[in-house]
Amino acid sequence: MDLVKDFAPHLPLLRRYARALTGSQDSGDAYIRASLAALVEDPGQIDREGDARIALYRFFHVIWGGTGARLEADAQSRNSPADARLQALAPIQRQAFLLTALEGFSVKEAAHILGISEDEHGELVAAAHRDIEQDLKTKVLIIEDEPIIAADLEHLVQDLGHEVTGNATTRSEAVDMAKANPPGLILCDIQLADGSSGIDAAHDILAVMNVPIIFITAFPERLLTGERPEPTFLIPKPFQENTVKAAIGQALFFNPAKSPNVTA
Repeated sequence: MDLVKDFAPHLPLLRRYARALTGSQDSGDAYIRASLAALVEDPGQIDREGDARIALYRFFHVIWGGTGARLEADAQSRNSPADARLQALAPIQRQAFLLTALEGFSVKEAAHILGISEDEHGELVAAAHRDIEQDLKTKVLIIEDEPIIAADLEHLVQDLGHEVTGNATTRSEAVDMAKANPPGLILCDIQLADGSSGIDAAHDILAVMNVPIIFITAFPERLLTGERPEPTFLIPKPFQENTVKAAIGQALFFNPAKSPNVTA
């Protein structure tokens, strides 16, 4: 009964993690069942003194590794760009990346779960990011009317290995640039040079192509009204470089651009 009380609340998250790790819901669930069966048979195998969720994940990894760490990829995974990218990572990189990026563990906690040092965990995550970024290289359109900010964003984007297709300063210029050279990502300010709106520019562009947009603005309250669908990616000015880099990686990982349907 104590096992159920301690670990049951964490099983839905572990199931999500196992599915992402193995690439298959059936395979992930099978490993969870195997872990639970082993735990019921010998409860002394798991640390009952520390954090229950950390202990459960650590025990799951012992079972997963002890049974050969078999990886699968079902049809649904192959049709999901994010899942396909995860499956392309080396298994140990995938574990390190998912424990922090998906499950929200700290570096110290993730390293403990995997039984490695924090430095080793950092190296694994860095390698995962390099592999992911290599696969996610794309064209980026910047919509920003402040030259210094635009230059900073361009430098940041290029450092990540992406190509900047242009910097638009008005709504009409942004739409024309997007149609002429469809981007895979857009970084968009709200208030533009001629008084036009980056929000309107984004709506115009999204009418002809499906592309992730990150709003970078000094006026986040204009988008966080609760009166209409709000953007997934919103960064307030002044921005931190690492915040923008993280948002770019997340936007491209989970929301890759679809083929544009641009008409003359």
